[in-house]
Amino acid sequence: MAYRLPYPDPELQEVLNRNDVARELIANFARSTATLGDLWHHVTAALHDTSVLVAEITRLRAEISKTRLHRANLTAAMRAALSADADGEPDPLSYLRDELADQAGTLAPSSPDGGA
Repeated sequence: MAYRLPYPDPELQEVLNRNDVARELIANFARSTATLGDLWHHVTAALHDTSVLVAEITRLRAEISKTRLHRANLTAAMRAALSADADGEPDPLSYLRDELADQAGTLAPSSPDGGA
């Protein structure tokens, strides 16, 4: 099986790779110039922030993907309801109720009176 990067975006993986190289360089500089230890500590702390930011970007991308899927599903349900109404179906809003119930995590069957 092929190795999968921990982050889906190769650009983010490149950022992490460059960050790791920079941290190694800073660690070497810190060992060779001990008198500047405090300065190197601040630089290392700033470099550590990169991995935290990459993790947050990854989380936000997953969240926006989920939101986009929900929006697309709602749009499809609205279109289905409009088509059902145009076709004279007895309960065209059932498409919307079902989708809203799915997104709310409930799978209650829809009924024309809006109850479960």
